Amino acid sequence: MNVYIGKKRSMSYVMSALSNLNEGKRAKLLARGRAISRAVDVGELLVRKFAKGATYGDIKIETEKLTNKDGTESNVSAIEIEIVPGD
Repeated sequence: MNVYIGKKRSMSYVMSALSNLNEGKRAKLLARGRAISRAVDVGELLVRKFAKGATYGDIKIETEKLTNKDGTESNVSAIEIEIVPGD
């Protein structure tokens, strides 16, 4: 399941990902721009505190090109953090 990180409190995203991890499924945290730091916080909360035994899977970072309303392009950093459930 993908969890798209935005402006909500970190615990909202932790609970969303935790419900998936409790079913034995992987969770992917996806964020762009300023939300990247919140995605890292959510990943740390999951691995260190809430999802016992969970580990990090693949972590991908990239730059996405977005087209603005005025037609110009902007580069935006993005991250994808995979959380693997524990045994």
